Amino acid sequence: MTGTGIKKVALVTGAGSGIGRACALKMLEHGYSVVLAGRRQAPLDAVVEEAQQLGGDALAVACDVTDADSVAALFDTIRSRRGRLDVLFNNAGRNGSPVDIDELDVDEWRSVVDTNLTGVFLCTRAAFGLMKTQTPRGGRIINNGSISAHAPRPNSIAYTATKHAITGITKAVSLDGRKYDIVCGQIDIGNAATEMAERMARGVPQANGEIAVEPLMDVQHVADAVLHMAELPLSANVQFMTIMASKMPFVGRG
Repeated sequence: MTGTGIKKVALVTGAGSGIGRACALKMLEHGYSVVLAGRRQAPLDAVVEEAQQLGGDALAVACDVTDADSVAALFDTIRSRRGRLDVLFNNAGRNGSPVDIDELDVDEWRSVVDTNLTGVFLCTRAAFGLMKTQTPRGGRIINNGSISAHAPRPNSIAYTATKHAITGITKAVSLDGRKYDIVCGQIDIGNAATEMAERMARGVPQANGEIAVEPLMDVQHVADAVLHMAELPLSANVQFMTIMASKMPFVGRG
């Protein structure tokens, strides 16, 4: 609840599966009214149905975060159906093909940048405009940065570049949002057990050229972490958090 007793409203992008789905359901369990956004309506509707069985308040809105008009329509729906926005979790993202730089198609590069970077900008831009004018004023923006915001995997230039850029967005929004009571933090996630990470359990390329199986962690730990960030008062902020499978190859050499 907000300070006025109004149920908090959260928007989760990429909410139809994986991390987005887990975080949306966790927030629903804790009393948030959650708007679920994603490209495909059917997976979103499935999450809404699950939420309704749990007594949660969920709204599914198909949205292409790379398209400014689609994002504008999403926020028009939030204004008309929910009246405000307290939390935005910028989670939608995609990988590029795991190929050498010279083999990566320029159109695919642009597609990854449009989804992972421009999509975050468009949603953040719209949320910022709503949060600074609503009553009570302010809100929280949480960006999914990924471990790739710190260190690349082999053959991942598009994904890595966009995730490094998310850190810049996080810092800029944190600074620019101060005068409007808008806070912004980033969660960097390593090897959560989702459909996107299934390949880790089969073996993935390492920096030394080997193929190795990597440990995974339960995605519910990510949902708990995002909820913790969301639940803080606007006078406090988790600026950066890293949550990862303890034994994944990130800290140290090799």
